[in-house]
Amino acid sequence: MMLKKRNASYGLMLTFLLCFTGVHAQLLNPVRWNFSTQKINDSTYALHFRASIDPGWHIYALDAGEGPIPTSFHFEQMQGWQLAGPIQEKGHKIAHFDGAFGTVLRYFENEVDFVQTIKRQSAEKGQVTGHLEYMVCNDKNCLPPKEVPFSFQLPALTAALPSQPTSSVTGGTTTTSPSDTMQTISTAASVPTSPMQPHNASAENSLWWIFWASFAGGFLALITPCVFSMIPLTVSFFIKRSGSRKAGIQHAAIYSLSIIVIYTGLGFLITRLLGAGALNALASNIWVNLIFFVLFVVFALSFLGAFEIRLPGSLSSKTDARAGLGSLMGIFFMALTLSIVSFSCTAPIIGNLLVLAVHGGVSGPLVGMFGFSLALAIPFSLFAIFPQWLQTLFRPGGWLNAVKITLGFLELALAFKFLSNVDMVYHWNILSKEVFLAIWIVIFALTGLYLLGKLHLTHDAPPAALSLPRLFFAMVFFAIAVYLVPGLFGGEPKGIFSGFLPNYSSIYFPAQSHVSTPTTAVAGPRKYADIFGKATPAGYTAYYDYQEALQAAQREHKPIMVDFTGWSCVNCRKMENAVWTDPAVRQMINQHFILLSLYVDDRTPLPDSLQYISKVDGTHIRTLGQLNADFEASRFNRNAQPYYVFLNPQGQPIMPGGYGYDPDPAHFLQYLQDVLNRFHQAGNS
Repeated sequence: MMLKKRNASYGLMLTFLLCFTGVHAQLLNPVRWNFSTQKINDSTYALHFRASIDPGWHIYALDAGEGPIPTSFHFEQMQGWQLAGPIQEKGHKIAHFDGAFGTVLRYFENEVDFVQTIKRQSAEKGQVTGHLEYMVCNDKNCLPPKEVPFSFQLPALTAALPSQPTSSVTGGTTTTSPSDTMQTISTAASVPTSPMQPHNASAENSLWWIFWASFAGGFLALITPCVFSMIPLTVSFFIKRSGSRKAGIQHAAIYSLSIIVIYTGLGFLITRLLGAGALNALASNIWVNLIFFVLFVVFALSFLGAFEIRLPGSLSSKTDARAGLGSLMGIFFMALTLSIVSFSCTAPIIGNLLVLAVHGGVSGPLVGMFGFSLALAIPFSLFAIFPQWLQTLFRPGGWLNAVKITLGFLELALAFKFLSNVDMVYHWNILSKEVFLAIWIVIFALTGLYLLGKLHLTHDAPPAALSLPRLFFAMVFFAIAVYLVPGLFGGEPKGIFSGFLPNYSSIYFPAQSHVSTPTTAVAGPRKYADIFGKATPAGYTAYYDYQEALQAAQREHKPIMVDFTGWSCVNCRKMENAVWTDPAVRQMINQHFILLSLYVDDRTPLPDSLQYISKVDGTHIRTLGQLNADFEASRFNRNAQPYYVFLNPQGQPIMPGGYGYDPDPAHFLQYLQDVLNRFHQAGNS
């Protein structure tokens, strides 16, 4: 009998533990951090930040791409030590094109080791402290950005390396564990012991994409007037100068190889001067984006004929003079002369490719310049082998200038993408989706008119007759312009264009005239609407403060749809593009719900009177985003986005749980109907 009672007690305890675990299972913690130091020599150490990531989840790389928040490290105290070079990533970096943001995103799965080398400045014991910030996502959810503090204790120069406890951070909780090694201070956290080799290619998929994009850029540079007109002159020179056809082909091959060496050397030089850390920073730095905007506008104006970007004439003269020295050296300087003389045409293209190449990490510029130079060099050897092609193919006419002008229009369109990145972060509210679309529509329409010969620029002779290629490309540009027009009136362009556009509107577009909207949307301003109103999907009016939404729900006798979202939430954008744009979903939400959007990653600071310490994880809540994230975690035991919770006017949940990521409009519409049915069954009207 006693055994049965004891078993029954154990059963009750087990049931209690399982229930308790179930309640808190939604507070996800898929990343565990392990910090350690490794001695390289007496004056040099390596700091290791190892992340162990649960299956199905990923954290973003240092060069994550535009959209999500990249992993970043902030060193606050460097007592007796200094940083030596940028942080290195050791792990398998994955590059994946994301349609929601229209760009390549880079991240790590399973495990990654971030390594920072430091050098000694003092013989005394030292300390390095700071914090890292990271964002973790899976195919359905993204967790709010999280800060994790770190601290490293470094030994004195003359002292033997002692066994001492070092910090190991798991989900924001710091523990200590002793070390029993001599050369490496490590922790006893549960990190897989399989070795992680440096992924030097920095995501092969991304590098292949950079290579082919740069190869296409080299082809564009090839057909510009500065370069294309040099092909028959250079090839004819080699054929006439050489004693035989074989020698002419050899000289042309050396010339082509010299072009590759020159431009690839440029990529190598950029890599060595800037380093991986600086290149990674270029991908997301706001000021760099602003500089890129200015450069793109300058390049565009150059292509459109406003001025020419030229290097000093003395440099061209010196290299041209050296072109007569010896056989091999003379050919090399001929290639260098081509590079300098054609600078006015190739510089804008090279500048754009280097902007693209920074997303490939330390190898990006090297791979990009190799692809560019390969496309530029091949024709010189090819036409030397088949000189008869020159007579049939080389008929430049006015199409060379048309290519240059068209590239200028494209440069101008892409420039505004960089400006929109800055506009979003600093809340300037200049480039809303409608303004951005209007600029693009005008640019693409003008490009089409130019190709049809209806628009003439300075120093540009009109085409004698409209060729078939010009007609075809004009149709393409007009089609793009027409396709973007519905976005001015609330439509949502799909595919790659949705990723290029800013994710906020400056105009409210009701889905239908009879759809009701919150009373305060007309009666007065909503709290935080100046910050978040621009990001609300077209056709919706939302609240951004819980108390205001609660008052509106009580006033209008409607349930509240709480939308936990974020600026950097990839899956939130996917839900908005795939589900929120559905007319039936839009009408259901606008007519029957009070929409409350809470951004968990916003950096708007809270006043001192509203700051507090979270009871969930002890975080100091300093920003509006942290406040919203803590509200989700403490109230609904959840820390992933997107997540939709439905409350009655008293603030109580209508359904036992919430709705996560599911990009099927029919499923979401059915869930909304179930919420509404239960709301009315509870006696609400």
